[in-house]
Amino acid sequence: MRLLDVESRELEEFVDETVVPPYAILSHRWEDDEVLFQDLARGTAAHKKGYQKLYNFCLVAQKEGFLYAWIDTCCIDKSSSAELSEAINSMFRWYQQADTCFAYLNDCSYEVVSQSGSTQFQESKWFTRGWTLQELLAPMDVVFLSVEWREFGTRRGLCQEISDITKINKRVLLHPKGLNEFCVAQKLSWAATRETAKPEDRAYSLMGLFGVHMPLLYGEGDRAFLRLQLEILQQSNDQSILAWRCDDGMHFRLASSLLARSPDDFKGCHDMKHTTRPRYIDGDMAQTGFVSGTAKLPQEVVGPYIKINALSIDIGPANESSFLSASAPTFIDFCL
Repeated sequence: MRLLDVESRELEEFVDETVVPPYAILSHRWEDDEVLFQDLARGTAAHKKGYQKLYNFCLVAQKEGFLYAWIDTCCIDKSSSAELSEAINSMFRWYQQADTCFAYLNDCSYEVVSQSGSTQFQESKWFTRGWTLQELLAPMDVVFLSVEWREFGTRRGLCQEISDITKINKRVLLHPKGLNEFCVAQKLSWAATRETAKPEDRAYSLMGLFGVHMPLLYGEGDRAFLRLQLEILQQSNDQSILAWRCDDGMHFRLASSLLARSPDDFKGCHDMKHTTRPRYIDGDMAQTGFVSGTAKLPQEVVGPYIKINALSIDIGPANESSFLSASAPTFIDFCL
């Protein structure tokens, strides 16, 4: 892990993360001409437009008593695919372990956002980006900074406003360590409509949220989100991952109609909760991305079942319990 010395604005590498000093971390939206790792290595960073952001963040961190800071633009050597993959798989943890996370909102003016009735905070594009979801939820708290680098609130203090904007439950905004109390579908709903520069990053930006790790394969497109769901299924028996919904015909874009195309398909799941019902689904997830194997159903079906046709979920009586392994759009019945 590399950290930026806030006084010299030079990078230092820490091989053993157990001895990493306290550091501040930045959450922001990328802009034109950002300072990259190579710019600091060559000593040309000061000539770039993005240097002002780096400089101001170091000043803020230094004022708060920090000797080190972390910024994704320059603390990762993105020319190395191996380092980039390791960094993205570690990023949630890095935000989690930071002493303070500063969220820089370059489209919020302090004078405007501080006024009663202002909607500038709610309309910030920071809330529309895929990567900022984990940057909002991983740290113990988040300090929001205006375009002038002035603090105008914290995640805890602005909890109600943030919940209204993002549909994220206030409990997790106040107590981020309780993230695992929320079901898969609800957490995926928080990522619905968020955007990333690369389609694969919609999935990669969610790995830390579910505690999964997987290699980065840029160029795979929407298949990255399919792989993410398969990784989640390997670690969890949370059946809410099947509770997605999409427009007619969209499910044919996936190798398996049982799994969603993108986080957008979970848009209506922000109120979904865990249940205590027993697990009856036990299918194997092949690494090819197809759902294979057999689903183990009880011999005597007592109670309702869920009929999934990849587009909606219908609750029915207990007189049907077949598992059909045919091509979409046939029905697949699971017992509750």
